[in-house]
Amino acid sequence: MLTRPTGNVIVYNSPGIDADAAGIGSLGGATRLLINHAHEAMYGQPALDVPVFVHERDRAEAARALRIAGTFERRSMIDDDLEVIPTPGHTAGTTSFLWDSGEHRFLFTGDFLWIEEGEWKAVVLEPSLRTAYLDSLRLVRDLDFDVLVPWGVTDDGPYLQEVDPVGKRQRIDAILERVQAGASR
Repeated sequence: MLTRPTGNVIVYNSPGIDADAAGIGSLGGATRLLINHAHEAMYGQPALDVPVFVHERDRAEAARALRIAGTFERRSMIDDDLEVIPTPGHTAGTTSFLWDSGEHRFLFTGDFLWIEEGEWKAVVLEPSLRTAYLDSLRLVRDLDFDVLVPWGVTDDGPYLQEVDPVGKRQRIDAILERVQAGASR
Protein backbone atom coordinates (compact mmCIF):
# COMPACT_ATOMS: atom_id res chain seq x y z
CA MET A 1 0.00 0.00 0.00
CA LEU A 2 1.22 3.46 -0.88
CA THR A 3 0.78 5.68 2.16
CA ARG A 4 0.05 9.13 0.75
CA PRO A 5 -1.25 12.38 2.26
CA THR A 6 -3.87 12.61 -0.52
CA GLY A 7 -5.18 9.09 0.15
CA ASN A 8 -3.62 5.67 0.39
CA VAL A 9 -3.54 3.52 -2.74
CA ILE A 10 -3.18 -0.24 -3.08
CA VAL A 11 -1.33 -1.44 -6.17
CA TYR A 12 -2.04 -5.03 -7.29
CA ASN A 13 -4.86 -7.32 -6.27
CA SER A 14 -3.80 -10.27 -4.14
CA PRO A 15 -4.98 -12.44 -1.24
CA GLY A 16 -2.81 -10.25 1.00
CA ILE A 17 -5.37 -7.45 0.83
CA ASP A 18 -7.91 -9.46 2.82
CA ALA A 19 -5.23 -10.90 5.09
CA ASP A 20 -4.03 -7.37 5.92
CA ALA A 21 -7.43 -5.66 6.00
CA ALA A 22 -7.11 -4.67 9.67
CA GLY A 23 -3.66 -3.19 9.09
CA ILE A 24 -4.86 -1.32 6.01
CA GLY A 25 -7.77 0.05 8.04
CA SER A 26 -5.47 1.16 10.86
CA LEU A 27 -3.50 3.20 8.31
CA GLY A 28 -6.62 5.01 7.14
CA GLY A 29 -7.84 2.57 4.51
CA ALA A 30 -7.34 3.07 0.79
CA THR A 31 -8.97 5.35 -1.76
CA ARG A 32 -8.42 2.96 -4.66
CA LEU A 33 -7.00 -0.38 -5.80
CA LEU A 34 -5.01 -0.10 -9.03
CA ILE A 35 -4.97 -3.24 -11.15
CA ASN A 36 -1.93 -3.71 -13.41
CA HIS A 37 -3.68 -6.19 -15.69
CA ALA A 38 -6.78 -8.38 -15.82
CA HIS A 39 -5.04 -11.55 -14.55
CA GLU A 40 -5.12 -10.04 -11.04
CA ALA A 41 -8.87 -10.66 -11.06
CA MET A 42 -8.10 -14.35 -10.36
CA TYR A 43 -8.09 -13.45 -6.66
CA GLY A 44 -11.62 -12.05 -6.83
CA GLN A 45 -13.09 -9.00 -5.20
CA PRO A 46 -11.30 -8.05 -1.98
CA ALA A 47 -13.49 -7.96 1.13
CA LEU A 48 -12.02 -4.52 1.82
CA ASP A 49 -14.30 -1.76 0.56
CA VAL A 50 -12.03 -0.10 -2.00
CA PRO A 51 -12.82 1.12 -5.53
CA VAL A 52 -11.04 -0.91 -8.23
CA PHE A 53 -9.47 0.70 -11.32
CA VAL A 54 -8.07 -1.03 -14.42
CA HIS A 55 -7.16 -0.08 -18.00
CA GLU A 56 -10.15 0.06 -20.33
CA ARG A 57 -8.67 -2.70 -22.55
CA ASP A 58 -8.63 -5.15 -19.62
CA ARG A 59 -11.94 -4.06 -18.12
CA ALA A 60 -14.17 -6.80 -19.59
CA GLU A 61 -11.93 -9.63 -18.40
CA ALA A 62 -11.33 -8.10 -14.96
CA ALA A 63 -15.04 -7.35 -14.51
CA ARG A 64 -15.83 -11.08 -14.49
CA ALA A 65 -14.47 -11.23 -10.92
CA LEU A 66 -14.08 -7.61 -9.77
CA ARG A 67 -16.43 -4.65 -9.41
CA ILE A 68 -14.70 -2.05 -11.57
CA ALA A 69 -15.23 1.51 -10.32
CA GLY A 70 -13.27 3.20 -13.09
CA THR A 71 -10.84 2.81 -15.94
CA PHE A 72 -7.91 4.62 -17.46
CA GLU A 73 -6.94 4.78 -21.12
CA ARG A 74 -3.88 6.99 -21.36
CA ARG A 75 -0.93 8.22 -19.40
CA SER A 76 -2.15 10.43 -16.58
CA MET A 77 -1.51 11.57 -13.02
CA ILE A 78 -3.30 10.71 -9.81
CA ASP A 79 -2.64 13.79 -7.73
CA ASP A 80 0.95 14.99 -8.09
CA ASP A 81 2.86 11.87 -7.03
CA LEU A 82 1.39 8.84 -8.84
CA GLU A 83 1.54 8.37 -12.60
CA VAL A 84 -0.58 5.91 -14.60
CA ILE A 85 1.48 4.63 -17.56
CA PRO A 86 -0.11 2.22 -20.05
CA THR A 87 2.47 -0.44 -20.96
CA PRO A 88 0.62 -2.87 -23.22
CA GLY A 89 2.29 -6.13 -24.14
CA HIS A 90 1.68 -8.65 -21.37
CA THR A 91 -2.01 -7.93 -21.97
CA ALA A 92 -3.55 -5.23 -24.14
CA GLY A 93 -4.38 -3.20 -21.03
CA THR A 94 -1.29 -3.74 -18.90
CA THR A 95 -0.55 -0.53 -17.02
CA SER A 96 2.43 0.41 -14.87
CA PHE A 97 2.34 2.89 -12.02
CA LEU A 98 5.16 5.27 -11.07
CA TRP A 99 5.00 6.60 -7.50
CA ASP A 100 7.26 9.36 -6.24
CA SER A 101 7.45 8.84 -2.47
CA GLY A 102 9.71 11.85 -2.04
CA GLU A 103 12.64 9.53 -1.30
CA HIS A 104 12.35 6.99 -4.11
CA ARG A 105 10.56 6.59 -7.43
CA PHE A 106 8.86 3.19 -7.38
CA LEU A 107 7.79 1.61 -10.68
CA PHE A 108 5.06 -1.03 -10.34
CA THR A 109 5.14 -3.15 -13.49
CA GLY A 110 3.02 -6.17 -12.63
CA ASP A 111 4.01 -9.10 -14.86
CA PHE A 112 5.15 -6.78 -17.64
CA LEU A 113 8.61 -6.84 -15.98
CA TRP A 114 9.24 -9.34 -13.24
CA ILE A 115 12.24 -10.76 -11.40
CA GLU A 116 13.19 -14.41 -11.93
CA GLU A 117 16.20 -15.69 -9.97
CA GLY A 118 17.45 -12.09 -9.73
CA GLU A 119 17.11 -11.40 -13.47
CA TRP A 120 14.57 -8.99 -14.93
CA LYS A 121 12.34 -10.73 -17.46
CA ALA A 122 9.42 -10.08 -19.75
CA VAL A 123 6.33 -12.27 -19.89
CA VAL A 124 5.13 -12.22 -23.51
CA LEU A 125 1.88 -14.17 -23.75
CA GLU A 126 0.40 -13.06 -27.07
CA PRO A 127 2.57 -12.92 -30.20
CA SER A 128 0.18 -10.28 -31.57
CA LEU A 129 1.22 -7.95 -28.72
CA ARG A 130 5.00 -8.35 -29.25
CA THR A 131 5.39 -4.98 -31.02
CA ALA A 132 3.41 -3.23 -28.28
CA TYR A 133 5.58 -5.01 -25.69
CA LEU A 134 8.77 -3.76 -27.35
CA ASP A 135 7.41 -0.20 -27.51
CA SER A 136 6.45 -0.38 -23.83
CA LEU A 137 9.90 -1.68 -22.86
CA ARG A 138 11.47 1.30 -24.63
CA LEU A 139 9.13 3.64 -22.78
CA VAL A 140 9.92 2.09 -19.39
CA ARG A 141 13.65 2.11 -20.12
CA ASP A 142 13.47 5.91 -20.36
CA LEU A 143 11.40 6.46 -17.21
CA ASP A 144 13.04 7.96 -14.14
CA PHE A 145 12.70 5.33 -11.40
CA ASP A 146 15.07 3.77 -8.88
CA VAL A 147 13.00 0.90 -7.46
CA LEU A 148 11.29 -1.83 -9.51
CA VAL A 149 8.26 -3.43 -7.82
CA PRO A 150 6.90 -6.26 -10.00
CA TRP A 151 3.81 -8.31 -9.20
CA GLY A 152 5.72 -11.55 -9.65
CA VAL A 153 9.09 -12.76 -8.40
CA THR A 154 10.52 -16.23 -7.85
CA ASP A 155 9.88 -17.65 -4.38
CA ASP A 156 13.32 -16.90 -2.99
CA GLY A 157 13.70 -13.51 -4.66
CA PRO A 158 13.24 -9.99 -3.33
CA TYR A 159 9.83 -8.41 -3.94
CA LEU A 160 11.50 -5.22 -5.14
CA GLN A 161 14.87 -4.18 -6.49
CA GLU A 162 16.69 -0.87 -6.24
CA VAL A 163 18.46 0.09 -9.44
CA ASP A 164 20.64 2.86 -10.80
CA PRO A 165 20.06 4.42 -14.24
CA VAL A 166 22.86 2.45 -15.92
CA GLY A 167 21.79 -0.89 -14.42
CA LYS A 168 18.15 -0.23 -15.32
CA ARG A 169 19.05 0.51 -18.92
CA GLN A 170 21.28 -2.58 -19.19
CA ARG A 171 18.59 -4.87 -17.77
CA ILE A 172 15.86 -3.52 -20.04
CA ASP A 173 18.14 -3.56 -23.10
CA ALA A 174 18.82 -7.26 -22.40
CA ILE A 175 15.07 -7.93 -22.30
CA LEU A 176 14.56 -5.96 -25.51
CA GLU A 177 17.20 -8.05 -27.23
CA ARG A 178 15.59 -11.33 -26.12
CA VAL A 179 12.03 -10.28 -27.01
CA GLN A 180 13.11 -8.87 -30.39
CA ALA A 181 14.75 -12.23 -31.11
CA GLY A 182 11.44 -13.99 -30.46
CA ALA A 183 11.82 -15.08 -26.83
CA SER A 184 8.87 -14.84 -24.47
CA ARG A 185 11.00 -13.93 -21.45
